Amino acid sequence: MAATSSAADVVGELGELPAKLAATLRSLQAAAEVSFGCSEKDAVYSEDKLTLYRYRPIAASAGLPPVLIVYALVNRPYMMDLERDRSLIRRMLEQGLDLYLIDWGYPGAADRWLTLEDYIEGYVGDCVDVLRRRHGVEQVNLLGICQGGTFSLCYSSLHPDKVRNLITMVTPVDFHRKEGLLNVWAQYADVDLMVDALGNIPGEFMNFGFLMLRPWALNMRKYIDLLDILDNEKELMNFLRMEKWIFDSPDQAGEAYREFMKDFYIGNKLIKGQIRIGGRPVSLGAVTMPVLNLYGTQDHLVPPSSSMALESYVGTKDYTVASFPVGHIGMYVSGKVQRDLPPLIAEWLKQRS
Repeated sequence: MAATSSAADVVGELGELPAKLAATLRSLQAAAEVSFGCSEKDAVYSEDKLTLYRYRPIAASAGLPPVLIVYALVNRPYMMDLERDRSLIRRMLEQGLDLYLIDWGYPGAADRWLTLEDYIEGYVGDCVDVLRRRHGVEQVNLLGICQGGTFSLCYSSLHPDKVRNLITMVTPVDFHRKEGLLNVWAQYADVDLMVDALGNIPGEFMNFGFLMLRPWALNMRKYIDLLDILDNEKELMNFLRMEKWIFDSPDQAGEAYREFMKDFYIGNKLIKGQIRIGGRPVSLGAVTMPVLNLYGTQDHLVPPSSSMALESYVGTKDYTVASFPVGHIGMYVSGKVQRDLPPLIAEWLKQRS
């Protein structure tokens, strides 16, 4: 009888499958209309493809120097502001923080020769100076995320007089830690051949590499699991938002990609003190402002040990570390992170201002 009942259940589920798939197709067709961002913002500065945004306040000001968010180049920053109940931006605004964000835009053929100096000394430096002028302050707070955290470390090393406090989030520091496949694969990449042949590195190529880090989970299982949420419009739209973000990857400016891969991933020069930006040496020992280092214990893109290594090289005497039991993307959307991280950041900044 149990076997008969089980078979009947399977037949019933198979009978419902065409309708579910049809509903999924309708939802996927509407995916282009999926909106991102629940926090209002204004463009206050632009340069080449870059736009600097200031988020409109939604709470009483905490009275702190402005926070400049430096995001990675490889994905779009709206992951921080997906929707009202999954928005690190909104949660930080609720803490009274004055937030600015660098949107790098989409590099084109004309950006092929942009270098790390252009990004770090040029774009990041220009945005820092915009905030200093707008607010009449000598120093700003930096919040660097993933690759943007590495950029922020370099900038803070070169310009410690302009950075009040530095927050690094899921930031790679020691690029030779073996826990991450990305670190291992990078050692065998012929970066010169790639850049010389392609110019800018296509976003699709970057996506393929990230997906192959966890091929079953990221290419098969999540789409099988999709069948379980077809009747839940909210969860389905959340899934579509995530999918759109994952595949919305800008191309990478060729020369900057070449430098980052060869100097950081292959050469591991950041912790060796061998990085030079604009002819000037980058030393983590020169990062003397307070540092808050945040990482996910289950991060498969930036291994925890890669981020934790910062403590051994940074020059500050005011170093704080905090971890969350999440992966790389979980640091943006996890309920626990949404609840606990923004007040942690706000309180940490208040104590140092």
